[in-house]
Amino acid sequence: MNTRFSALVKIKKSEMQKKEQLVQRANADLNSALMALELSRNAMQDIETPSKGFMSSFLQTRTLLDSGRHLIEHNKEWAQFAQEQVQKAQEALKKSMIEYEKFNYLELEEIKKIMQAKKLEEAKSLDEVALMTHQRKSKKGL
Repeated sequence: MNTRFSALVKIKKSEMQKKEQLVQRANADLNSALMALELSRNAMQDIETPSKGFMSSFLQTRTLLDSGRHLIEHNKEWAQFAQEQVQKAQEALKKSMIEYEKFNYLELEEIKKIMQAKKLEEAKSLDEVALMTHQRKSKKGL
């Protein structure tokens, strides 16, 4: 049954579904960032520092460790950014869901009013038919 809110409900539902997809994408990005962070931390632990040897090998190891630290810092920032994006997407989804529920409620109330009016009209019609039938029986009885 279409009401004056039907079009709005469809639009709000579509918006809500888009926001849900954004939340899913943001969660996927967060998972990727956390996975990259974990991999970079594991890579740092796999680096073996030489205990003896040439100075160049010590310098190479130090450069490799510095690079790993920078990568870990970058991945931490990425994970933090992704977490913020998830929170923003969830807040937008929450607002969208509230809007959808509000208009959906209004539509349901409008449908209830229409159904109530139809029931009232049907009851009046049935009363009129009953009255006409009663009058016919009364006339035949006289």
